[in-house]
Amino acid sequence: MEKSRESGFLFCNLCGTMLILKSATSAECPLCQTTRNAKEIIGKDIAYTVSAEDIRRELGISLFGEKTQEDAELPKIKKACEKCQHPELVYTTRQTRSADEGQTTYYTCPNCGHRFTEG
Repeated sequence: MEKSRESGFLFCNLCGTMLILKSATSAECPLCQTTRNAKEIIGKDIAYTVSAEDIRRELGISLFGEKTQEDAELPKIKKACEKCQHPELVYTTRQTRSADEGQTTYYTCPNCGHRFTEG
């Protein structure tokens, strides 16, 4: 999205709407009726690459298991780590089976990073 605004060659300078070529000499914004000289647009390269990461960033989507700010706010429980015996673990829960069965709890040790599940 930002890339289209930065380039500016196919978009209205006032409102950002995509321009329409009305004739060989002018391009017009269908929203605010602003016109631009077609010479500014004709022959310009209009292709650019959008990566999956760009789309996720624009939509605010993170990958499953990707570290986010939410990791710092995970709930904690007084339970010893199976590996290093650290007395406190962070956890998340997910419904991984049918609704009539219990949730699966995923534990992570903040000390050693050991992960294990229960349920």
